[in-house]
Amino acid sequence: MLLVITVSLAYTLLGILVGLLLIMLLAKSLLGIVVIGEMQVGVVAKKFSSRNLAAGRLIALEGEAGYQADTLAPGWHFFLWPWQYAITKEPVVIVPQGEIGLVVANGGEPIPPSHILAREIDCDNFQDARAFLTKGGEKGRQVGMLTAGTYRINTALFSIITQRNAATMGMRPEELFIYRVAPDAVGIVTTLDGIPIAPGEIAGPVVPNHNNFQDAQAFLDAGGSRGLQEQVLLSGSWNLNPWFCRVQQVAMTEIPIGHVGVVISFVGKPAVDVSGADFTHGNLVEVGHKGIWATPLYPGRQPLNTEIMKVELVPTTNIVLNWANRTEAHGYDSSLSSITVRSRDGFSFNLDVSQIIHVAALDAPRVISRVGSMQNLVNNVLEPIVGNYFRNSSQEYTVLDYLTNRAERQHDAATFIRNALAAYNVQAVDTLIGDIVPPQQLMTTQTDRKLAEEQRKTYEVQQVAQTQRQALVRETSIADIQNSLVQSEQGVNIAELNANAQVKKVRGEAEAAKLRAGGEAEAIRLRAIADAEATRLRGAGEAEAIRAIGNAKAEAYRVGVEALGTREFTGLQLMQIIGDRQVKIVPEVQANGGGAGAGGGLVEALIGLLAQQQMGQLNAPTPAAPTTSPVAPEAPSASSEPKGE
Repeated sequence: MLLVITVSLAYTLLGILVGLLLIMLLAKSLLGIVVIGEMQVGVVAKKFSSRNLAAGRLIALEGEAGYQADTLAPGWHFFLWPWQYAITKEPVVIVPQGEIGLVVANGGEPIPPSHILAREIDCDNFQDARAFLTKGGEKGRQVGMLTAGTYRINTALFSIITQRNAATMGMRPEELFIYRVAPDAVGIVTTLDGIPIAPGEIAGPVVPNHNNFQDAQAFLDAGGSRGLQEQVLLSGSWNLNPWFCRVQQVAMTEIPIGHVGVVISFVGKPAVDVSGADFTHGNLVEVGHKGIWATPLYPGRQPLNTEIMKVELVPTTNIVLNWANRTEAHGYDSSLSSITVRSRDGFSFNLDVSQIIHVAALDAPRVISRVGSMQNLVNNVLEPIVGNYFRNSSQEYTVLDYLTNRAERQHDAATFIRNALAAYNVQAVDTLIGDIVPPQQLMTTQTDRKLAEEQRKTYEVQQVAQTQRQALVRETSIADIQNSLVQSEQGVNIAELNANAQVKKVRGEAEAAKLRAGGEAEAIRLRAIADAEATRLRGAGEAEAIRAIGNAKAEAYRVGVEALGTREFTGLQLMQIIGDRQVKIVPEVQANGGGAGAGGGLVEALIGLLAQQQMGQLNAPTPAAPTTSPVAPEAPSASSEPKGE
């Protein structure tokens, strides 16, 4: 029983569900129910109506057959019978962060011929199609655009281009991103819509209140011009409609240290000259006017529109220009070369010249107004002034005068050029004459003369060197023997000292001896007196005795002579003396004249004499020390008596 009830209940419930489903299906058809999701928008197309759209109209505003201006919001909608309405559920339009969405209107009023883009209409960012159409919205590309967000757009009226579908709509995906200007750059803007630029102008004037070209409609309403714009975009991110404007990024204008920038503006307010009556070589204007600005730009980065103004850099430091075969880093003198001049004596030679100039910061606009650029200043002012001066002045001097008096020529040139450049608001700091290249023949002659003179000087120097070398050799020799000389001098000094010591010693000894001798002399004198007296007495006695002996001998000699005779007695006395003195009368060695068989001769005599000397040396006794006062042997008295007596 329970099983039967359960089966019956199940069938009943199933029948109810099927019934409800059938009722819902019938209700959708009978009641025209349409359900729109939260992220959807319902685009309504009416299949038939008692009224048709007018020619050229795409969207129905009054219930005409066709696409309806009003869309279906999320939720349940009734009485949209499928036999009368076709409902298309489109996803909402999502523009991601960092991107923009471009809009193309498929319906609306035609765009006027003077316009490129359709003017913006207050229609809730294209979400109110009815307001767009009723307020005069124009078909085609819209000047307005969608920024990041979610939009419920009637896709029957508007086509939305985003980064995802850009390629299919003939756009580059990168054009649908927010435009970013780099920190060190400026954006030069060219608008593609607006009124034509005024005749004689190259860029549109600055238009206020358009939020840096992000509000294109405000720009157009304010009378903005199409084409190049005077206003620039600075660093940042900007929501720009690529159909409305294009941006070219360029680097900021950098004014280096040691320079100023003279601005030449091609746009701006009408030119009003502020240079004064004394300056007749150009016009200077205030900042913002067309022309050369009287106030220069100082070092730093300037956000300038380089398409409508030009900046001439003018160095405010000293500039060196070389008329030679070298070029400075600034390159202004790249076209300059050595100056060929002709001297008074008819020689042609080359001069290397360096000119140092200075342009003051406040004088820079006047210089640019007068000559146009620094390169023009060098080519059109400095080159003719400097070159012609040296060509003219060199004809008054000879080549050798330039060589020997270059400082004077340089001073004259500096004075002349300083006065000439002052008229151009340029300060001539200094003029320097560098290398002078005289004719080779003249230099050969001068070189030969100089070489001869230098050779003469060389010979003189060599002579002095030789003299000095001789003095050096002499001094070296003296230095070499200095040691010996010093030793000798020291030896002499020592000897002198020793001698002086000896002298002093001898003097001392002599003094002592003198004193001793004095005492001894006194004693000896006394003794001598005594001895003399004794000797006198002895002498008197001996004299008396000798006199007696002499008288006796004399008497004896007289008697002998008388007895023997003078000759005989003399011979007798000689014999006695020979005997007493042992005088050898016969020689020990005799040399004969020699003859045949005689034996002996001079040789035998010499041999015998040599042998006798050798024997005498062997037998000779050791000589005794000599006595202090040897006494000579007493000669025999002539009165000695003969032995025979």
